[in-house]
Amino acid sequence: MSTTTESGRARKRQPTHPGVILRTHHLEPLGITMAEVALRLGVSRKTLSKLINERGAVTPEMALRLARAFDTTPQLWLNLQQAYDLWRAEHTPGWRSVRAIQAA
Repeated sequence: MSTTTESGRARKRQPTHPGVILRTHHLEPLGITMAEVALRLGVSRKTLSKLINERGAVTPEMALRLARAFDTTPQLWLNLQQAYDLWRAEHTPGWRSVRAIQAA
């Protein structure tokens, strides 16, 4: 089983972490600091730093905050996080030993 794109092809490259998208598509083009964004989002600088540095995840609450601040949708941020998480999970060995449960 592998993560697929909308066209049904298997995704070979790891999806970009939403923190990278936030940094490269929003903070850098706007020339705004992490401290200013954290203040405007109403979160700690540490919380935002974890996300931007790929050590944290987008939660539903953070998705709402990001969507409001950057005129996007919460679903965009949650989809980015889900694609990243699923790809990483698929590339760990533990789940591969699970077999289908059959009715008796």
